[in-house]
Amino acid sequence: MVFTDVAVVGAGPAGLSAAIECAEAGANVILIDENTKPGGQLFKQIHKFFGSREHHAGVRGFRIGEELLLRARKLDIDVWLNCEVCGIYGGTELWIVKNRRESRRLKARKIILATGATENAVAFSGWTLPGVMGAGAAQTMINLHRVIPGNRVVMIGSGNVGVIVSYQLLQAGADVIAVVEAAPRLGGYGVHTAKLRRAGVPFFTSHTVLEARGKESVESVVIVRLDEYWKPVAGTEKELEADTVCIAAGLTPLIELAMLAGCEICFIPSLGGHVPVHDRRMRTSIESIYVAGDIAGVEEASTAMEEGRLSGIHASASLGLYSADKEEELSHQIWERLDVLRSGPFGEGRRKAKEKIISMKSMTQ
Repeated sequence: MVFTDVAVVGAGPAGLSAAIECAEAGANVILIDENTKPGGQLFKQIHKFFGSREHHAGVRGFRIGEELLLRARKLDIDVWLNCEVCGIYGGTELWIVKNRRESRRLKARKIILATGATENAVAFSGWTLPGVMGAGAAQTMINLHRVIPGNRVVMIGSGNVGVIVSYQLLQAGADVIAVVEAAPRLGGYGVHTAKLRRAGVPFFTSHTVLEARGKESVESVVIVRLDEYWKPVAGTEKELEADTVCIAAGLTPLIELAMLAGCEICFIPSLGGHVPVHDRRMRTSIESIYVAGDIAGVEEASTAMEEGRLSGIHASASLGLYSADKEEELSHQIWERLDVLRSGPFGEGRRKAKEKIISMKSMTQ
């Protein structure tokens, strides 16, 4: 059995930020991730962040990841890679499997779950053909492995992920022949969408993919217009020559570990579905377990990092590493930045959804 003050599960932007906050406060930290290297989604993000200087405006995502990894190394955070957390018992004990064969037990006074989210699928005829993949998979191929997934790509979904990955596919040399959006309006930030428009990529709103055709892999894609009730309109089918379909249909929080631990769960559609109930400290219904990032509700990477810091501060304070006044001061600073990130037409709904979750936690106390 290994003992530590804080165990952080997930070494993406939220988990790294949480681990750094705890280590800077003086806690012993073990950071656990199932992948071969830490950093998570940041190392797929070659685009520049925008917003304020506090939120790394003008800095590319992978550079932010490099900065976080450097800080973690300087703090001598113990990082366990190739490790899957398979269970949590009593709110403090983790069962971990390393390299799919070595079993470990870890006892932590506090646990921070930063497990992220998984891509949603869209089912249509031919969706199991080679060449149909999540937008995140395509992003991994081009930005991490330098492999282009296809030459002619149809993107399903016009949200931020859909338009950002579409532009990165263009940069990698692919031809994005269509962005297909079921809603009557485009869903991403205008700054990202405008890049595709300037590149001449066509958008098909109120459309969906009806079928992917091909013998051994995708050879063409049939799209169809949707009526006001989201039903296909007969006679509006259009066949596009394509070898790849990327699906950017949103994300679902990875809450399995929180459920195994016994954390109370609620359903908030605007945050991706089921999420652990948590308070302003990011603390769940189990006092020793905190959450941060997409597991607590799908938002942007900047928000995930702020929530990671928030959970790290409060976990550290619960260990006696911060006074109540210092805890409140640091927490207030982060909440001010979170409020900025959740302002505007895209963030307002998420801000209200977070307030709803926090009110649920307050009612159970």
